[in-house]
Amino acid sequence: MTTDPVHEDGHDDHDGHENHEGYGAADAVPLAGYAVLAGIFTAGIGTFTAVARRRGVRLPDRVPPWDVALLGTATYKMSRVLTRAKITSFVRAPFTRRADQGEAAEVMDEPRGTGVRRAVGDLVACPFCTATWVMGALVCGYAAAPRATRLASAGLGALTVSDFLHYAWTWTQQSTES
Repeated sequence: MTTDPVHEDGHDDHDGHENHEGYGAADAVPLAGYAVLAGIFTAGIGTFTAVARRRGVRLPDRVPPWDVALLGTATYKMSRVLTRAKITSFVRAPFTRRADQGEAAEVMDEPRGTGVRRAVGDLVACPFCTATWVMGALVCGYAAAPRATRLASAGLGALTVSDFLHYAWTWTQQSTES
C-alpha cells in the first residue's frame, strides 16, 4: 500500500496546487486551474477560427490605428465593468468575496476557494487578466462582424469618456469647496 506524501502544512501533492519552484502550496497558486482556463481560452479562439474559416469569414487586410485605439478602450472599459462594477457582482460572487469598497461605484473583490474555482476568482477579480479574454472576444467580433463590434466598442468608449468627465466634475467640485 502506498500513501501520498503529506507536508508539514497539512496539504498533500494532490490538492490542485502543484509544488513547482516558487509556486509551493503556501502560495496557494492554482496552476492546474490556470491551465484549465488557458485551455478554455485557446479552445475558444481555435473554435472561432475553425468556424470562421468554414463560413468564409475573411480577415481584414489591415487594422487601422483608430480601430486599435477603439478596441483597446473598449477592452479597458469592459474589463473594469466585469471585474469592478457593483452591478456585475453576481458574475463574480461564486468565485470571489467582497474585500473593500473601491472608488466611485467600483468594488474590490478577492478570489476564494481552491483549484479551478480559485483560478476563476483570480481571473474575474483582476481587470488586467480579464482584459485578455475581453480582447479575444472583441477581436473575434471584429473579424466576423466589424461594424457591430465597432458600434459596441464605441459605446464602451463613450462610457469611458463619461467616467473621465464624472471624475473631472467631482474633482472640480471638491476643488471649489476646499
